[in-house]
Amino acid sequence: MTIERPEPSFSNDEVGMLRSFLDHYRATIRLQASGLSDAQLDQPLPPSDLTLGGMLKHLAYVEDWWFSYHLAAQDPSPPWDTAPWDDDEDWDWHSASGQGHAELDALLVAAIRRSDACLDAALAADPDLGRPVARPRPPEKGETATLRWVLVHMVEEYARHAGHADLIRQSIDGATDV
Repeated sequence: MTIERPEPSFSNDEVGMLRSFLDHYRATIRLQASGLSDAQLDQPLPPSDLTLGGMLKHLAYVEDWWFSYHLAAQDPSPPWDTAPWDDDEDWDWHSASGQGHAELDALLVAAIRRSDACLDAALAADPDLGRPVARPRPPEKGETATLRWVLVHMVEEYARHAGHADLIRQSIDGATDV
């Protein structure tokens, strides 16, 4: 499997800039998990219980949560629709244990495709990044996210986890330049 990691734009409009950074970090996470065995994807860096496999599944969930559920107001898709969240609020991380790299990477790639489709549709309908997402928060929960917030948050989410992935990957096989 070859994963292309695009370099973020140096000059672009706001949407192009945010999407280029998001695509860069999406590929960075996938690269950090590439070339590892399924057992290595389950290997944490103690005392944390984070694993690269869990990270792939978590990011697939976050993609669906923000782009499909909030931005496009779609119902949760499998496996999120039947996940036992009440039993384990970190189910997305923990349930990856024992799943193979191909399955976890495919889950993330499919979520990214859905996210990009939701984003393309939202921008085609209304390119204003300051507009609220389609699924508003209940008033008691505070402000509703805007499309701009979702894009910035997703860049932040991936960038934060890319740092975690660097440390986990180095602890597994010493790789520092993935």
